Amino acid sequence: MENFKKAYIAGGCFWGMEELFRTRPGVKDTEVGYIGGENDNPTYRNHPGHAEGLEIIYDPQETSFTDLLDYFFRIHNPTTLNRQGNDVGSSYRSAIFYQNEEELEDSKKMIEVVNDSNKWEGPAATTLEPYSTFWAAEPEHQDYLQRIPNGYTCHFERFQESFLAETN
Repeated sequence: MENFKKAYIAGGCFWGMEELFRTRPGVKDTEVGYIGGENDNPTYRNHPGHAEGLEIIYDPQETSFTDLLDYFFRIHNPTTLNRQGNDVGSSYRSAIFYQNEEELEDSKKMIEVVNDSNKWEGPAATTLEPYSTFWAAEPEHQDYLQRIPNGYTCHFERFQESFLAETN
């Protein structure tokens, strides 16, 4: 795993995000948790300012950060501020937690591509936030939809075709 990289995103309830990303080509592991908030050791009941986030461990020989972002923008509505489906509040914001300048620039470019596509009814409200500590969520939240296949999710593939297909 020494050649693998990690990406950090948030786009609503972490259960659905994890379930869809887990089977993507090049994704080696996923973990749900809290990121971008005010307290150390956040929990489901106490995570002020934190988003329900997803840590994605991926092989850069098989997929890229940009490819992960492309899929991210296809499985959640990035135009709704602090909301996905029935979930409302900053915990459910659309966010990319960049770890370096390259990821920041790639994120800005991807948002521009998404906005220029006009596939969504408005511009992306996705925030770009510097990476901070990722706190793993409690065990009952990990692999939730694997354990409870008919459990709650508001995530699905809204667009089959890549946003990047239109730029090539």
